[in-house]
Amino acid sequence: MSALTQQMRALLAQVPADPHGAPPVRRAAAMGVLSVPVAGMELCREETAAALFEIYGDEYSLPGMTTDTLYDLLGAAVFELGPAGLLEVTEEFSGLESAEFPEVGVCRSYAYRLAVSFWYEGARSRPMAAGEAAAALYLSDHARHAGTHDLDPRHLARHVRQGAGRVPTAALLRLGSAVSADLARVPDPRGGCGWLYGRLMPDRQRARRCFDLIRSNTPVPLPLIVRTDAGNYLTGATPPPGPGNRWARPLRAQW
Repeated sequence: MSALTQQMRALLAQVPADPHGAPPVRRAAAMGVLSVPVAGMELCREETAAALFEIYGDEYSLPGMTTDTLYDLLGAAVFELGPAGLLEVTEEFSGLESAEFPEVGVCRSYAYRLAVSFWYEGARSRPMAAGEAAAALYLSDHARHAGTHDLDPRHLARHVRQGAGRVPTAALLRLGSAVSADLARVPDPRGGCGWLYGRLMPDRQRARRCFDLIRSNTPVPLPLIVRTDAGNYLTGATPPPGPGNRWARPLRAQW
């Protein structure tokens, strides 16, 4: 066993390991397309966005809005509209362009966020944050050899998953928070993770390159972060892309 491997194991011994056993199972209703279960119905993303648009308000711009708050707003909107009203507003909403109406784009992004949150049974999930994806890319074999400049989105996606598999998901979340705090000045809600960041990602230039690549226009397919009802964290599957045929990569973890 190398000295580096021994150091990694010693460091990660202080971080909860990923649980063993079968991974979460996708909801049967979510097998075909992304959908949101509400009021006894399965809403598609456009129906979800249309319902949210009907009650759109200033609070939608708050960066700290939780997924549970969004879901409560959706439930209120669906109750107010009813099935017939929902069909009517969805037809009207579908004719609106996100580029022309920013609020429409926001609602479609929120609808995607709600849909991926219900991907699994007995768990909630969210898009992998930019800092987490950058940390996973750093820990992978991406561009470690001279002359290697692979920018193919699918290859990058494989490297992200490779790096994510080298540390417990709980450690990846800590690293991601530290990366965003260091490179994007996003306050670290976890705090005290600098020691792990400094040990596992000591090359700040490489960290910056990975972060900039994730935040670039390259549409890298990113997996979900899953939190089971038991409170365990896992790296999940890669969902279909969101609005604009891109995968979300928020700076903040959006639970």
